[in-house]
Amino acid sequence: VQLQASGGGLVQPGGSLRLSCAAPGNIFRINVMGWYRQAPGKQRELVAIITSGGTTNYADSVKGRFTISRDNAKNTVYLQMNSLKPEDTAVYSCNVRTTLGTMYWGQGTQVTVSS
Repeated sequence: VQLQASGGGLVQPGGSLRLSCAAPGNIFRINVMGWYRQAPGKQRELVAIITSGGTTNYADSVKGRFTISRDNAKNTVYLQMNSLKPEDTAVYSCNVRTTLGTMYWGQGTQVTVSS
């Protein structure tokens, strides 16, 4: 089972990008959907998560700049990233977790913030 992530790219500091990630229709009972990132030489870190009820949680480093949302009918999670900084450069991966605890990962999408 593969999640399809898209929306990464090269953007100047202060710019915006919107990531999206669609889970296949054969993944049922999706509970939490989220985004993680891994910069070169660093460990993967949580960026943002959203529950099926719409509760969100963000890393301190992105609060006020990033917004996570989801479309349950489409099994899709989005990450709107504004006011991007060079330190946001990383490979961003999506993740979903079902009510049974099963986790699925998407392939990463590269986000590069550079002038």
